[in-house]
Amino acid sequence: MGSEHRKPGNFATFDSIYGYLTSEYGFPVLASRSPYPHDKTLSHPIAELSVHPTLEAILHILNADLSSAHFLCRHMQNRPAWEGMYIHGLLHRVEGDYENAKAWYGDVADSECFKVVWSEGGLEGARDFIDGIKEFRDMKGGRELRERLSKTSEGEIDALVAWCKQQFGTEKVQDARQQAWVEPSEEHRAMAAKMIVGGEGWRNF
Repeated sequence: MGSEHRKPGNFATFDSIYGYLTSEYGFPVLASRSPYPHDKTLSHPIAELSVHPTLEAILHILNADLSSAHFLCRHMQNRPAWEGMYIHGLLHRVEGDYENAKAWYGDVADSECFKVVWSEGGLEGARDFIDGIKEFRDMKGGRELRERLSKTSEGEIDALVAWCKQQFGTEKVQDARQQAWVEPSEEHRAMAAKMIVGGEGWRNF
């Protein structure tokens, strides 16, 4: 599985890394059992792509490199960086901090990006999905539920990637500070100052 993505030198594009990560590790439902990336050797090639930070953050999330993804999301957690805010919610969903994820989803529910990704079900459907993941985690089983959640996760991430690619392309971003970063709100500044380790997932961001 994913052998076509293993060839040396084949990690030079967003699509090659995205294809490798999704074929090798799938679309995340439950939080990773390890606080470390799936493949530590990919962190540098992902950064070297210099794609728009939204797309880079998604690759890091798929590689379970949540620290790298969070570094990027922290620079995109205020309007009008709707995509970055949404990805921040996705990060919390993947790490297992479900209430925080639902809060971020609520913050971007009126954005065009979120409406396109969740064209069926909207915010209620997205929150039901997150509740389903928590239910699956707590009951530790249920093949039918796992398959449904996996399919929904794939649909969400694929649609989000398609949106970001359409908006920003996959060419190199010369200066993310000018092209992507936004000033954080006072609320988010205060939250960042109080970051702690723990909670339901590996970190509380």
